Amino acid sequence: MIPLITVLKALSDETRFRLLELLLAKNLCGKALAGSLGISEAAVSQHLKVLKEAGLVEGEKRGYWMHYSVQQESLKQVIHELERLARQSSVPTDRCFRMYAESKGYEGKEVKAMCQCCCERPEKLKGKPEECTPQQIKECHGDVKGHPCQGRRKEGK
Repeated sequence: MIPLITVLKALSDETRFRLLELLLAKNLCGKALAGSLGISEAAVSQHLKVLKEAGLVEGEKRGYWMHYSVQQESLKQVIHELERLARQSSVPTDRCFRMYAESKGYEGKEVKAMCQCCCERPEKLKGKPEECTPQQIKECHGDVKGHPCQGRRKEGK
């Protein structure tokens, strides 16, 4: 299966989403799609290319025209994946989300930029990380050795 993020990016454009809706109702050629949406055939072609690369649409040559249809199985897989995400347990509310994300193996700039001091509960932060009591660390970060924020620089500095 094509990565879910690729599919969601393809569907994030209103025109592509409308194309998908039209194709769910009926298989259509590029000219008919352009006429229905009031855009050029070239624009339709570019949008269909993105939808095809995301695995959502396929084309079939019929005479001179290419007719497009939705790949139902791919769409069902996307729905299944989104339902799986919706069923996942939520992040524990008793811990810093950044620490939770890192413990689950999520890395990258999104996690690093998640919060300024690694703590989503700044009201519990009584001063600098090195001034936190063991109880404060446990309340915010769970059972960890030392303060996870120590030694980290704030992003953008």
